[in-house]
Parts: sequence; structure tokens; C-alpha cells
Amino acid sequence: MQLTFTGRVIEWRGPAPYCFVPVPDQESADIGEVTFTTSLFPKDGSCLLPLKQAVRRPEGPAAGDDVRVELTVRC
Repeated sequence: MQLTFTGRVIEWRGPAPYCFVPVPDQESADIGEVTFTTSLFPKDGSCLLPLKQAVRRPEGPAAGDDVRVELTVRC
């Protein structure tokens, strides 16, 4: 499954700060219909896509920035 969307980077404070891009509702619903193993985080009926610090450093997106995401979900 190939998904493309634009989302706003959010910061989640916990034991360590994490940055995520919320996956839109329709795309989350489509993902929910497939069985898979991934690092997507379920949250309130939707999904959050984690952005690793190693990925953010070269590109520079931070909390509040809009990013374009191309996501491949493999079953």
C-alpha cells in the first residue's frame, strides 16, 4: 500500500521527546484494514508516524513544520 499525504510535525513529550506526523483519518482507516508489523503508533483510532532524530537532522523538520510523506506499508 502506497500513501502520500502532508502533515504537521508534532512533538510528544515523555521519557524522551519524540516527533511524529499524524496520519490522516482516511489513510489510518486504510492502514487499519491490513495486518502488518511496523513502527506506526496507534493513537485514538488514528496512527502516528514517528520521525527518527537521525532522519530529522539532515532535513531539518521540527515541531510545527508541514512535511510531505510518502509511506509504503508492507504486509
